[in-house]
Amino acid sequence: MGKINIFMLFLIAPFIGLFFVSADFKNDSQRLKFSTSVLEEDVEQLYDGVADLEENIAKMGLVVQTQAEVFNYQDEQINQLSKFSDAQRKLSDDIYEQKILKMLGPAVKNHINNRTEIKIFELTELGYRGYIAKIKLFDPKAFKVVLGKDTPGALETTSQAAKRKNAILAINGGGFYTEKKNGKMYAQLIGNTVIDGKLVEPFNGYPGDLFFAGVNKYGEVIGTVPHAEKDIMNLTPYQGVSFAPVLLKNGKKQEISSEWKKTRHPRTIIGKYANDDLIVIVIDGRRGNWSAGITLERLQDKLLELGVKDAYNLDGGGSSAMYYNGRILNKPSDGKERPVVNNIVVLP
Repeated sequence: MGKINIFMLFLIAPFIGLFFVSADFKNDSQRLKFSTSVLEEDVEQLYDGVADLEENIAKMGLVVQTQAEVFNYQDEQINQLSKFSDAQRKLSDDIYEQKILKMLGPAVKNHINNRTEIKIFELTELGYRGYIAKIKLFDPKAFKVVLGKDTPGALETTSQAAKRKNAILAINGGGFYTEKKNGKMYAQLIGNTVIDGKLVEPFNGYPGDLFFAGVNKYGEVIGTVPHAEKDIMNLTPYQGVSFAPVLLKNGKKQEISSEWKKTRHPRTIIGKYANDDLIVIVIDGRRGNWSAGITLERLQDKLLELGVKDAYNLDGGGSSAMYYNGRILNKPSDGKERPVVNNIVVLP
């Protein structure tokens, strides 16, 4: 009987174990169910957070869109103001241009292309005659200083230089003197000459009253009385020559030596208007009833009358010459052109 009981105990032992395991599993499942509900709450909170984030992103999108619209509106307003400003500037330039042309009178010759605009005017006053060229440089490279025959020490006339360079306009340039070097005649530049941004010779500060004048790389007239090379180079010169004296600076007369004030001679002048248009003038002299020449003092008054802001007196006398479109316009005092050390040419 005892053996049977033991056998029955072994027989039902797995079921007893299963009962206890089942009971434990039930308890664990309850705990698992609790943990799952906590996880579900966390997930719900996460979903809520994502929803809030999506809402915030949407709001940010609206803000960005609004800011973009504001920026676009501001850009549009700025563009309109810029166009209005450009229109006002053009109107102002046109008014100034008409004012200049009214003072100069009717042009006798005209040239315009994508590089330059040139207008030629006759200058006829009591006791003297000459020609004026007003130049707009759309391309600064159209303005060149040319050495005589492109060689230091050589001479050539203004028309020779113009034809050699196929220029439409030319005037004589800076001062010079001749001397013998190695048994040959040599034309020595006075002061400082710049061609294509470089000094032709080392800086020369003698004599101290010589100016340097020309154009910078933007085609604007520049000028100074230099005491050192840096005084020239600080102007970023592109082309330029030297002589004396400075006639006008910022619309004001500059002091002229008494020895030059009252004498009448042929003159060559380079200058500019307030809008940076160039003006070059050649006045005949020593030609009897045709033209006796002009004093520098009287020339200052005439330049102011024409509205010129800055002006420089280039080499004059028998050197004064203006060439336009194939011929010399003025009447040089020697009855013919004088060969000079350099010329200023404007290319078509």
